[in-house]
Amino acid sequence: MTGSAVVGHEGQTRGAVVTLLLEEGPISASDIGTRLGLSAAGVRRHLEALIDNGEARITSSTVVTQRGRGRPAKHFQLTAVGRSRLGHTYDDLAGAAMRQLRKIGGDRAIEAFARQRVEAIVADVEPAVGSRPVDVEEAADRIADAFTAAGFAATTRQVGNGVQICQHHCPVSHVASEFPELCDAERQAFSDLLGTHVQRLATIANGDCACTTHVPFTGRNRPEISKKSNSMPHPASSITSGAQPSTGDRTSPRKELA
Repeated sequence: MTGSAVVGHEGQTRGAVVTLLLEEGPISASDIGTRLGLSAAGVRRHLEALIDNGEARITSSTVVTQRGRGRPAKHFQLTAVGRSRLGHTYDDLAGAAMRQLRKIGGDRAIEAFARQRVEAIVADVEPAVGSRPVDVEEAADRIADAFTAAGFAATTRQVGNGVQICQHHCPVSHVASEFPELCDAERQAFSDLLGTHVQRLATIANGDCACTTHVPFTGRNRPEISKKSNSMPHPASSITSGAQPSTGDRTSPRKELA
C-alpha cells in the first residue's frame, strides 16, 4: 500500500470514528472497535488524535450508567470543535438571508419562518396518541427519527422519570446562535406533538455538545381532586386510573446508550 493510500485509509477510518461519536456518543472505545472492526490499538490511536486536536473528549462519569462490575469503561463524544469541523454549508448565505428577512419583516417574519421550517421537518410525525409515559416516549422516538432524517442525528433516552430528545448535530447551529427563534420553534413543536410542557436543557448553538430537550413524565395519570367536592376520588378509581405504568427497560434501535 502506498503512502497516499495509507493516509486515505486512515482518513476514512477517522471519519467513521467521528461519525459514531456524533451519532451514538457517548460511546466506549470497545463499542467503536466492535462496530468498525478495529483493534483496541487502532481505536486508541484515533481517539487520542481527536482528543489532542480538541475534537473529542472523555465524558464525565455522571453521563453514562455503569453496567456490571469492575471499573466503568471510558466513554467518548465529540466536542463543539469537532462538530464544527463537520461543515456548515451556506452558513454565511443563510445568515445574510435571515438578517435581510428580519430587516424587511421584523421579528414576526423570523418567527414565522422558523415555525414553517420545523413544521416541514415534523410534517409526517404522528402526535402522542395518549398521555401515558409509553405514548409520549413513542412519540419522542418518532420526533427523533424525523430530525435524524433532516440531518440532526437525534436519539432518545430515558432519564429518571422522563425522556430526553438529544440532537447530536445541528446543521444550522451557526445561524441559530444569531437567531434563537429557530431553537424556540423546535421546542414548541416538540411540546405540541408530545402534548406536554418540555424544557430545553442545552443547545449546540449556545456551545453545548448536544441539543437536549427534557420531557417529564411526572404528574401523568395521577387521579385528580374534584374541584366541586374538594375530595379525593373513590379508592377504586385511584387504582384503575392513578397508577403509572412501568416503562421498564424498554429499548429500541433509536435509543441512545445511557
